This record gives sequence, structure tokens and C-alpha cells, in this order.
Amino acid sequence: MEPSSPEPQAGAQTIRPSSLCIAQVEQNHTWDVRASAEVALPGRSRPASRVPCEDMAFPRNQKLNLLRLTVLLIVALAGIKFIFRDSVTPDLHKHISKDNDFWGKAGEEKEEANPHNQALEISVVKTMGPKEDTKKQLSKDFSTTEMRLVHLDLKGAAPKVSYLEQVFPLLSKLGANGILVEYEDMFPFKGELETLKSSYAYSEDDIEKIQRLAALNKLEVVPLVQTFGHVEFILKHDKYRYLREVERFPNSLNPHVPDTLSLLKSILSQVMDKHKHSSWIHIGADEVFHLGEGMDSKNWISLNNGDVGKMYLNHIKEVVNFIVNQYKGLQVLMWDDMLRKISMGAIQESGIPKHASPVLWFYAPDFDTEQIGKFISKYADSGFKSVWFASAFKGTTGPAQAWTPLNYHLKNHLSWLKVIQAMSKFPLIKFQGIALTGWQRYDHYSVLCELLPVGIPSLAMCLQTLVNGGFTEATNKKILDVLGFQNIHLEKSTCEGNGAFPGSEIYRMVEQINGQLKESTAKVLEEESAIKGWFSPYHRKHRFGNPRNLENFGSKVLKVHEDWENFIQNFRSQLESIYFPDTVEEWMEENVNPYMDRLREFVRDYREIIRLNAKPKAL
Repeated sequence: MEPSSPEPQAGAQTIRPSSLCIAQVEQNHTWDVRASAEVALPGRSRPASRVPCEDMAFPRNQKLNLLRLTVLLIVALAGIKFIFRDSVTPDLHKHISKDNDFWGKAGEEKEEANPHNQALEISVVKTMGPKEDTKKQLSKDFSTTEMRLVHLDLKGAAPKVSYLEQVFPLLSKLGANGILVEYEDMFPFKGELETLKSSYAYSEDDIEKIQRLAALNKLEVVPLVQTFGHVEFILKHDKYRYLREVERFPNSLNPHVPDTLSLLKSILSQVMDKHKHSSWIHIGADEVFHLGEGMDSKNWISLNNGDVGKMYLNHIKEVVNFIVNQYKGLQVLMWDDMLRKISMGAIQESGIPKHASPVLWFYAPDFDTEQIGKFISKYADSGFKSVWFASAFKGTTGPAQAWTPLNYHLKNHLSWLKVIQAMSKFPLIKFQGIALTGWQRYDHYSVLCELLPVGIPSLAMCLQTLVNGGFTEATNKKILDVLGFQNIHLEKSTCEGNGAFPGSEIYRMVEQINGQLKESTAKVLEEESAIKGWFSPYHRKHRFGNPRNLENFGSKVLKVHEDWENFIQNFRSQLESIYFPDTVEEWMEENVNPYMDRLREFVRDYREIIRLNAKPKAL
């Protein structure tokens, strides 16, 4: 507010009437928004202080009106600015905090930005294009979130994207908030790396769609790229054979050949360039078989007075440094089994704990939780800030396992719950999350384990057990409701009811194949005495038999064969709706054909010999 005008003094310049009038108004009225509004309102009586100026009404009123108009304009502009601020700010905050809200509350809201910063933020929001800096990952706050990642092992039986579209909502509903995607040869490598991809590899559009589907279902995508061991999908090719640690075995990379790191950088770059929204990458680094057995490694150990552990860490350090320098904000995960054997001092010296987190894995039902505690303490003392765990919902009970043992995997998760609930004993290290592994092969060369639809009931039990802190009645009820079953028999590893989850038809049909195909074919071919007496392998080899006796068992065998052929044809159609042709053929060869081929050959011989109408034995 301006100060009041002083009284005129002798000899002072005479104040003009118009100025005096304005001065009197200023002296008698407080110049704030309310007074300005009051002056401007029509129909209000004029204040008494204005009376001495009324003899100069025209010029005075003109100036007063101008003053009123100016004040009104200031008020209007202030109001518009206030309204504009309130209308823009919520939308801006909504845009900026979208990811944080999407992934869970990140904590208290920050103080409102000052106008300068706010304008800057608006500018950033407007100018950001769909393409982001390849060296910068999106920063999301997971500080209050315990991650539950469902492992998709794509080195075997990789599902079509259309099936993942059905499965992702189910995973979210059951309590998962992320997926750990082990692409291996299913990634659409290009250029020099095109050799690595399978003929049924996902396309770049498929990779984009997988991530969109995951985002829609609030699932964080964590890609897994093996960078040391389990790289058979790379080292099986002649092009990369020279990078083997031991020439005879395709398991592990030779860390001493410069081309090894160059190759890994290319692979990691192609994968991460397609996963710019991911907050983590898993670099594998487990079971580096035969490390130290190659001539280059032996020479290094000898010349550097070193050991295998330090050699291992040197390679991992190179991989980790590349990732954190190339992709700012990206966090690294790695399997912990190799670290168990390495000293704390060596781990600290490597610097790996600054940028990576160990993923401690045990898949047995009743593992030693005290031993797990010792590993956690070791990793905390080594400088790691966070630790992850890895359980298993399928794929760890046999390399050719076709049916998932429910109780086995439930007990594994109950054991992990004990560890998770005891993490307060380790204040120096934070539990960040658990990966529920679902191995599809033991390695690149082994046969298929249980198919994903077969493992879904186990996955549902394991996820809900983690979410609810145990396998309670409420847990059981939720599983039954979501999967469409009436009951679960843990010891028998069976579920009552048809099921109503994606792939439930395959679940039921595999159950019949696994439990009945072998038994029913053996029974019809081996337990019938007429077959043993009149249609033995000798009869079939020499193409002879008595139709009278053959007809005693023929109709029964033909009926079993026809029923199974119809069943298998339907089963194949179900498989083809979810899987690529290579998976369908492999599963049929391993689990169906050994029994069906035997039945088919028997029926073929039967039909041919009975048509001969009791001809003499062929010599």
C-alpha cells in the first residue's frame, strides 16, 4: 500500500485538483483487492471522502474510472493466473507420477514446484518424444515394493504371444508384479547376431507387444541374458566355437578372449534397446562349468598368482560396468551360486556390490534356512545393498518331468517364507524380491520339463502362499476360485474339476497322457493271453496268424487305438494353439510317440496279417 500524501506547505507547488482528488481517495481507502472491487461495484453509495471533489466531476470521474479499470484488470489477471495454475498442475503431476502410481506409492508427495521449475517441467512433458535416450532407463521407485517375478524360461516351449496375452492377467490376479524373461534364442537378434535366433524366434513387434501386455497388467519386465555360463545357444555355433572356455564343451565363455566381451556387449545392447522401460536386467552368471580348465585360464592363474574366483569376478565386473555406464539407472541381478565360493574380500574389492544384487536360489522343499542366513550375512558384509531370492514352481524335479508335484513346490515356498520373515535380522541388506522360477529345460540341450499350463496350479499355490504369508484356507479358496477347481489334493498333485484358466485343456489332457497312456497301451498289448499265444513278435515278424484267434483280441485293441488317436489329435490341436511346431513335435516325440508308435505298429501288423487269411508263414 502506498503512503498517504503530505499536507501542502507554504511555498510549495500547488497540487492540481485532479491529483488532490486522487490523493484524498488514496488517503481514505485501503488499496487491496476488496476495496477495488467495492469501488467498481455499481449502485454503491460513494464514500464521504469524495464530496470535496464533486465540483470537478468530469475530469475526476474520468481518472477514477481509469484507475478502477486498471485495478479491475490487475484483479482479473491475478484470478486467471490462479485458475490456470490450479487447472494445469494436477494434470502435470498426474503425467509425471504416472509410473509411480502404476507401480505403487513411492512415499509422500514432494513440495509443489516453484513457477520456474513448473514451467520447465511442462516444457519437458510437451517436448518428450516416444523415443528415449538409449543410455537412460526410466527411473521407478520400488523402495517400498517387494517384487514377485514369474520366470518365463523361453529356451524351451516358448508360448505364442497370444497365449501370454491370456496368462498375464492371471499372473497379476494371483499376486505377481513382474516377469523374468529368459529369451535365449527366442530374441529377434539381428545383424551379426542373427545366427543366434531360433527359426521360431519372436519378432520385434512381438517383443513390443509382450511389454505392452505386461504394462497393462502391472507386470515389470526383467530380461535375463546369460553372460558367462549356460551359453550353449551361443557356443553351439561354429562362428563362436573359439570363445569356449574348454573347446569340447559349449557351456561357458572364455573370459580371456577380447571378442567374448565384445560379443556380450552386442547381445546386451540389442536386448536392452528393446527394453527401455525395464528397471532391472538379470545377467545370469550361474554354473560356469569348467571355468579355469581352459589353457588361457590356467595361464592367467599362473601369471597373476590368482584363483578361479577372482577370474570370475573380473569378467562379471566388466559386464556390470558396461551395463551401468551404458544404461544409467539400470540395476543388475545375478545368480549367487558362484559367489558362495568366493571370499568377502574378493567380492568387496571387485566393486560389484555397488551396482548388482545377488539372487540367492534354492529349489528343494526343506532347505537349510540357517545356511541361507549365512549367505545373506556374507553378502551384506560384502557390501551388497539388496538381495533377491529364487524359488521354483516347476522344472526342478527331473529333466524329463511331465507332471508338476504340488506339495514339493509348496514346501519350497513355505521355506522361503521363513527366510523372508526373518530378514529383520539382517539390517544392512534389504530384501528386494523373489523370482519364482519355472524352468523349461535344465540346459539348452536337455528335453522339455513340464509345460507352462501344467505348472499353473503350482504357480498359483506358490504365488498366493507368498502373498498371504502361508497356505491358509483363504489362500486355498482364492486359488480354487481363480483356477476354476473344486479341490486340490497336494499329495496326489491333482485338482478336482475341469479348470477355467488359460491352457486348462492342456493341463487336463497331459494329466491323462501322463497317468493313462503308458498303462493302457501296456495292458492291452502285454496282458492279453491270446496275443501272447497267437500274435507274438515271432508271428508278426513272419507275417502269419489264425484269424479265428486274432479276432478274439482284435476289436479290443482297435478300440483302444482309435480312442487314443482321437484324443491325441485333439491334444495336438490344443498344443498348436499355444506353441510353435518345434515344441509340439518335441513334446509328442518324448511323451506320446513312445507308447502310441508301439500301439500303431501293432494295429498295422494286425490288419495286414488278418487280411492274409491264414497264409503260410513267410520265410
